[in-house]
Amino acid sequence: MGNAVKAVPWLLLVQPSSRVWSLMGICLAAVPAGVWMGWKFNQRLDQLQLYRACYGLLTVTALKLLWDGIGGYLR
Repeated sequence: MGNAVKAVPWLLLVQPSSRVWSLMGICLAAVPAGVWMGWKFNQRLDQLQLYRACYGLLTVTALKLLWDGIGGYLR
């Protein structure tokens, strides 16, 4: 819902071309498929596996951000 609220002012400020409208239509059609796939994956995963995967991704992301921050500071 939040993205739909942001889309209205964006569409008023930017005059999208026909290519952009086509891309938005394709993406809009892909949303139900993504929700359905997420629902199915969530049903198949054990909650402990899901927590481990999420925290693993968060840890990798945090380490990458720290690496970039320290590297930028030392330059």
